Amino acid sequence: MNWDLIFTITNNYALLMWLLLAFAPRRAAILTGLFYGGIGLLAGTYAVIIIPLMTGLIDGGSGAAPDFTTLTGVQQLLSSPGGATVGWIHYLAFDLFVGLWVARNADKYGFARWLQIPILLFVLMLGPLGLVLYLLLRFTRHNKVAEAVIPE
Repeated sequence: MNWDLIFTITNNYALLMWLLLAFAPRRAAILTGLFYGGIGLLAGTYAVIIIPLMTGLIDGGSGAAPDFTTLTGVQQLLSSPGGATVGWIHYLAFDLFVGLWVARNADKYGFARWLQIPILLFVLMLGPLGLVLYLLLRFTRHNKVAEAVIPE
């Protein structure tokens, strides 16, 4: 398989989806398109590749059966072209899923887009750190709103 081509296509496609998430209007059709056409297509691509890769129907370049039970096995898998590509698609799909959730939740709680964009960048680049930053921001905002609404 041409792992470089698959990597480039999926990486560029995910970047396009992130640009839409950050800058396009948050209309139902766009959000649905991001969910199914972005996350769904990336997850489907992952599934189409991981099953034959795990069963040995296609060569991932590692020369050995995948072993997720040891650090050495995971290192070996991710150091191969197929393993690194499928691993990256895994990250792309899940990070975009989290990014979409953050964006929709931030809209629900009234966070301005200019505040969402840096958080989304962190989710794109550093996944869990971006999620933690958003959750901290939401916690801070939620507590301020609760204090303002509930009189002492």
